[in-house]
Amino acid sequence: MVKRIYSLTNEGDGFRVLVNRLWPRGLSKKDARVDLRLKDIAPSDGLRRWFGHEPARWEEFKRRYFA
Repeated sequence: MVKRIYSLTNEGDGFRVLVNRLWPRGLSKKDARVDLRLKDIAPSDGLRRWFGHEPARWEEFKRRYFA
């Protein structure tokens, strides 16, 4: 299951992994209840900024990310 880090946690969440280079604002590590953080596999800051959540850039974003 994929869940936003800001969503409430519950017992059924299982093993929680955060894939993000930046730690989420306003959220303590204790409150996040993250079991593993994989910041090195997250998109680079430059790629993330270039994408800018523009749906039209999704295919190119995927190509660049997997490259």
